[in-house]
Formats: sequence, structure tokens, C-alpha cells
Amino acid sequence: MNALYTLHNIRQQYNGRPVLTVDSFVIETGSIVGIVGPNGGGKSTLMRLLAFLEPPHAGSIHFAGTDVDPRGLSSGQITTLRRKATLLTQEPYLLQRSVEENVAYGLKVRKEQNIAARVASALETVGLAPAEFCKRQWFELSGGEAQRVALAARIALSPRALLLDEPTSSLDEESTDRIREATLHIRNTSGTTLVVVSHDREWLASVADTIRTVRQGRLQPVE
Repeated sequence: MNALYTLHNIRQQYNGRPVLTVDSFVIETGSIVGIVGPNGGGKSTLMRLLAFLEPPHAGSIHFAGTDVDPRGLSSGQITTLRRKATLLTQEPYLLQRSVEENVAYGLKVRKEQNIAARVASALETVGLAPAEFCKRQWFELSGGEAQRVALAARIALSPRALLLDEPTSSLDEESTDRIREATLHIRNTSGTTLVVVSHDREWLASVADTIRTVRQGRLQPVE
């Protein structure tokens, strides 16, 4: 397998306070990497770096074989990177629109083709029947359904890397199972690389190839 991400000597700090240290971290293309650790340990900071939402204070990130330093990129180049690596946060944000419009939004912004078919396929992947859910409004969804719609919106974009931060937190059993199935499906059918943060170690072990720990701002060896 080829590395999609290679992080080397990463140091991240906020207001002069060190929050994350990563000496070396390689994420292979098509792998599912689980991340565990206590709250405040640096997991979310790592995910933001992988999503190119902020630059590291020091160190290098290679993505798909290219050294990418957000500090030296144009806004257009950063936008391109963020389209290849997309982050789903613990609290799903939905537009105040229908399910169909939510999932289609990113596709329309990018002027993609076959939008209706891609929306339907993404909803089916997360276990939401398009005929039943496309016309539902955002306020008609349960918490688990909203998280699955948010996941479908990202799956529809076919990113190279999908970063999931606590995707099953406080969800019902059906939604938890559906997200697990969707995670494995997109890796197996599309070769998407996934990095998943979760406190549910049993669930995480059922999807991840390897699990790493982030504790006290340091990335620890494979568990």
C-alpha cells in the first residue's frame, strides 16, 4: 500500500502552549485508522491538521506524495486539499433544508454531474431509503438520522480521506450499526482512507485496521 498521509516532526501549539506532538505517523491509502484517548489529549487537533483546517506550528505533512504546507498555499490550493480530505465532526451541521438538498449541496457547489444518482447512492450507503428520506426536512430527523445524513453528504463527494470525529457518540444502536457498515463499505468499494476518533473502543475495533492513542498531546504506538 502507498501512504496517503505522512506526518513528520509535527508540533502544534496554541498561544505558545504545546498541544500536540507527532514524531512520525503514516496512514496508508485505503486503510481505516482508529484514534482513541482522553478528552483534551489532542485528538481533535490531529483531525484538524489532517483536514487541512489549520497549519502545524512546525513539521511536515505529505499528502498523496506531495509536501503540503498550508502556510505557503493559496486559498484555491487549500480549498482543493480540503475537497480531498473532509471532516465530519461530532455535532452534525445540517442546512435548514431537505435531506436531498443537504446531501446535494456540496455536489452542486462543485458543479458535479449525476447529482441525483449520487445523492441516492450516498443515502443508501448510510441506510436511509431515498424514497423515504429525500424530501424530509432537517427538523424531522432524529439525532442518529441527522448524523447519517451528514455522513452521506460527505460520502457523496467521494473524498480521498474521510475523517470522522466521534461519529457514533450518543447514537441509537441502529445508527451505530449503519455507520459501521457505511465506513467499511466506502473503504472496500471506493478505497477511501478513513481516520476515526471514538471513545467506543469495541465499535472502533470492529472497523479499524489499527488503533493509535493520543494522550497528553502525544501520539502513542499502536495498541
